[in-house]
Amino acid sequence: MQYWDPRIEEMPEEDLRKVQYKLLKSLVCRLYSFSPFYHDRMKELNVHPDNIRELSDIKKLPFMFKRDLRDSYPNRIFTAAQDELVRYHVSSGTTGKPTVVGYTQKDLEIWTSSLARGLTAIGLGRGDVIQVSYGYGLFTGGLGMHYGAERIGATVLPTSVGNTERQIELMQDLGVTAIACTPSYLLHMGEIAEKMGVHIKKDTCLKAGILGAEPWTESMRARIENWLGIKAFDIYGTSELSGPMFTECAEQNGFHIWSDIAYVEVIDPKTGEQLEPGEKGELTITMLQKEALPMIRYRIGDISSVEEDICPCGRTSPRIKRIQGRVDDMLIIRGINVFPSQVEYTLMSIPEVGQHFQIIVERSGALDDMLVRVELTKESFSDKITDLMHIRQNVEHRLRNALNVAINVELVEPGSLPRFEGKSKKVIDKRVL
Repeated sequence: MQYWDPRIEEMPEEDLRKVQYKLLKSLVCRLYSFSPFYHDRMKELNVHPDNIRELSDIKKLPFMFKRDLRDSYPNRIFTAAQDELVRYHVSSGTTGKPTVVGYTQKDLEIWTSSLARGLTAIGLGRGDVIQVSYGYGLFTGGLGMHYGAERIGATVLPTSVGNTERQIELMQDLGVTAIACTPSYLLHMGEIAEKMGVHIKKDTCLKAGILGAEPWTESMRARIENWLGIKAFDIYGTSELSGPMFTECAEQNGFHIWSDIAYVEVIDPKTGEQLEPGEKGELTITMLQKEALPMIRYRIGDISSVEEDICPCGRTSPRIKRIQGRVDDMLIIRGINVFPSQVEYTLMSIPEVGQHFQIIVERSGALDDMLVRVELTKESFSDKITDLMHIRQNVEHRLRNALNVAINVELVEPGSLPRFEGKSKKVIDKRVL
């Protein structure tokens, strides 16, 4: 069994909790003293750092929500000075403003180390060629995986997304042994490869896929593994936490949450009360060492459960099970988070658009397609094809800029979309994973 940092990965649970408490206490003291945001939140709950006397006292601390990041755009929650920041990443937000995450050099080091541990747990290392087909740039996926793969001594092929035929050629020619991408893109790649006369199972050296950024199931894992002849591993993270952070190990039975990096809770999404290990609820994570954008009890919105039994691989950190849904209405389209409220915000800023719209998501082959049906105002609806084409192109352009993913738009006449008494059904998700 290979370990990247056996001192931490095999540390007894009791010692890990001591490490976590020390890091938590230091974090709370720092934020109470130097973060107006957290200081005010703690004062509202009448919590002082002196009240945090043991690890279980974390439940006394306030929650942090996605809306806090939106409301503090771009950097009002940051606790590092501008000259300490070495990078920004930006993800789409629930309205017109994105979420901005800053990083110090230490933040990047922790991110890289987390992925180095995870990739080693999968069985990768020096001599492997890892093709990174996550997006690079503002999205955290590509760069995070890139640095983690280099850290373990692997050779990185930074293909990013798109140009699939070229990616398949390079996979063959350069002896790629592992690929990091969304599961839907890997399925799409397999389909394109077969059209090219290439069978990934027989004609490449690929042995592992590190797949995430969108929901997928055990049945999809089985399909990928049987069809492509590889082992498919899940990876978890969010832009706010630093992108892809935590992976499964070779046992493929949950994400290892490194205890010196994060403290994980599962709570009842309605009451906020902590749930017992094995109980399903809302995932809440405290990042114990982040400098630029600290996270205490951040409610991610993903539904999962925690397993505290020691994994058969020997690593003693807790594991979270496969994500089983969301507590909100967020959609994940080709690895991009899309909120219906974000779509609505964009549409309502376009004069020709009426008050009603409908989102239809379905799977076309291995990829997700999103159609937005939009009612026009009576004044804008026209029998002239050129007028409607111009409006549609403008709507598609505005949505693409806001969501960072291509969207198909269908314009419909006023009054033609369904109306509902009570809660409207603006989203129809036809995907079957």
